[in-house]
Amino acid sequence: MLKLHGDCWVITDGRAGNDRQALALAEQLGLPFRHLVLGVRAPWSWFAPRLMLGGRLALPAEQRRGTLVPPWPSVAIGCGRAAALYTRLLRTLSEGHTYTVQILDPRMDPLHWDTVIAPLHDRLSGPNVLHPLGSLNLVDDNWLADGRDICPSFGELPQPRVGVLLGGPRKGMPMDPAYAEQLADRLLTQHRQEGGSLLVLASRRTPDAVMEVMRRRLAGVPGVIWSNREDGTNPYPGVLSWADGLVVTPDSVNMLSEACAVGCPVQTFVARPLPAKVERFHRALRDAGLLHDIDEPLSRQRQLPLRETVALTSSLRLRIAEHQAPWERNR
Repeated sequence: MLKLHGDCWVITDGRAGNDRQALALAEQLGLPFRHLVLGVRAPWSWFAPRLMLGGRLALPAEQRRGTLVPPWPSVAIGCGRAAALYTRLLRTLSEGHTYTVQILDPRMDPLHWDTVIAPLHDRLSGPNVLHPLGSLNLVDDNWLADGRDICPSFGELPQPRVGVLLGGPRKGMPMDPAYAEQLADRLLTQHRQEGGSLLVLASRRTPDAVMEVMRRRLAGVPGVIWSNREDGTNPYPGVLSWADGLVVTPDSVNMLSEACAVGCPVQTFVARPLPAKVERFHRALRDAGLLHDIDEPLSRQRQLPLRETVALTSSLRLRIAEHQAPWERNR
């Protein structure tokens, strides 16, 4: 493995999906890192990451002191449009010393960063763009083994154990009680045919009304229904680790990517046409044999997992090493 030098800053806006991707990449990269959750004030928030003038003033007052100051990191990883402002700014402030990595389409020329990691369905092109099929994550055999250790009681539930991962509404993709009723109908039909248990998990974005439907409709089915901390610690790693199959709502690229990394069959329920970009992502997963409709007859055989983070990090490591070589010679 190529040895990299220095440290890393991970910059996000605190959104769970952005945090997970950026931290997964940093952990895989292996450099000591510092996680900065940074806000963006207006007017920079309106134009991020395009507006650079007075960029340090984009930070809220309470974050301004001692944040974007030297010594500069060797690598900066950002995820999301707000973080893109700061990774772009760091490239300028460090006079090119900091190797900047931006995850997700920054919606401007990717050459403003050293590397941009944008999934295929973003359709972003450029010589410095890496194109995973899904989102970055840490799901591998060791992660799954740890998940089973965290939730050993799930191993006692009847098989097949089906994990149900619920996201939330997004533009063009409502998630309401009517959707929940339709999803519950299909889960119950599947359970009558196969038996087993259901492990149902809300996310931060899942409406309370959706969880009320799930609790009412699935009350007689063995398993677990988790909404929030009132139900105890989030058992997400345990659900993925023990699942013989997963059902994931269609809205979340991150949840679908992590589900497809497990190696069990993954299904979704699409109640209405998807937005074009999300449809492209679903189509790519289906074409790869990784995603199936919930009404489709399905074998419970294991399937080849989608695990892209290690290979992508290896490619990124080469790029960073090439960037660092002249700096190291001049030290």
